[in-house]
Amino acid sequence: MSNVEVAKKLLNEGKTTFYCGFDPTGDSLTVGHLVQIIRILLLQKYGHRAIVLVGGATGLIGDPRQTSERKLLTLEESLKNAEALKNQLGKYIDFTDENQAIMVNNYDWISKINVIEFLRDYGKNFNINYMLAKETISSRLETGISYTEFSYMILQSIDFLHLYKTYNCRIQFGGSDQWGNITSGLELIRKMVSDKEDVLGLSSPLLMKTDGTKFGKSENGALWLDATKTSPYAIYQYFLNTSDSDVETYLKTLTLLSKDEIENLISKMREKPEERAAQKALGKEIVTFLHGEEEYNNAIRITDALFSGNIKNLTSKEIEESLSDVLIGIIDSDINIIDLLVNTGITSSKREARELVETNAISINGEKITFTDYIISKENAIDNKFTVVRRGKKKYYLIEHK
Repeated sequence: MSNVEVAKKLLNEGKTTFYCGFDPTGDSLTVGHLVQIIRILLLQKYGHRAIVLVGGATGLIGDPRQTSERKLLTLEESLKNAEALKNQLGKYIDFTDENQAIMVNNYDWISKINVIEFLRDYGKNFNINYMLAKETISSRLETGISYTEFSYMILQSIDFLHLYKTYNCRIQFGGSDQWGNITSGLELIRKMVSDKEDVLGLSSPLLMKTDGTKFGKSENGALWLDATKTSPYAIYQYFLNTSDSDVETYLKTLTLLSKDEIENLISKMREKPEERAAQKALGKEIVTFLHGEEEYNNAIRITDALFSGNIKNLTSKEIEESLSDVLIGIIDSDINIIDLLVNTGITSSKREARELVETNAISINGEKITFTDYIISKENAIDNKFTVVRRGKKKYYLIEHK
């Protein structure tokens, strides 16, 4: 927070306009962006007006990463991604009332600035030593940074200045990795428009797990808000498996539950941790918010089916969504169960495979297999596409039929 007194004035004494930006580096946001989306909704709840900025221009430049240069997007890619993000954000934030929220694209004003204007009107207000001291820049000095990424800070500052002058926007917020850019915007407004203490910068820490690993990453990579990239089931499972030490933080930052509701869930979790009441509520809130109640119910149905082993009623699409990370083989002809278990590495030998089958430890598509001459065929696959192998109670493997 750049100034506590200004924060109290702007947030507690009447209504104010704030903004948060999202760069279109891809065609979907991730669960990490939920922190800012929820903050937008909470500020709206208390009467403040939201400006959601999609960075069609800044996305062309690329915010400096800690280690290396970003791959530059083409104009077509950036604008296409920007349109995708606009549609996605529109699912969670209501833009029908301009007094509540508006969406803007910084390409609309930054693209109109020529080089002379950029250097004279804006660049003149940025001291090189000031810029070098920012963490996003200083962390790259040894490995090197292009002028393109070096200038990103100026472009984001121009955004804040433009929104301040056009919409009387007084607050910018974002993740803590944006703090240098946010404070640079405050400084530009002070130099070019007003030296009054009437603008504010806010940031929130990037979510990390208590074990030090990054929040929002699964074994398969980022968890996307786009259901075609990450299924609602995968989102639910990710949050269902949240550790007890992380769940309270996630409930506070990623959901719209009240303080009392969260405290009640944490109390239940501490009394009966094995029931995972807080984790289940977290998964429900997030999946329902992102994809609706029907998709949440589907995620529960798939979860229950896989837990019980009764997968007969799952479709091939649901099988693929839930077990794609354990796809271990693609076959184009019939194969004996023993050969399949050995060839795919489910067992280390034919002897082990026979023992597992003979002791009822292997199931195929929800049915226990008890004889070693069983044949895996496309005709018996789920929708003629997938065979699901279950070893014991918990280990699943997926076979795809060509």
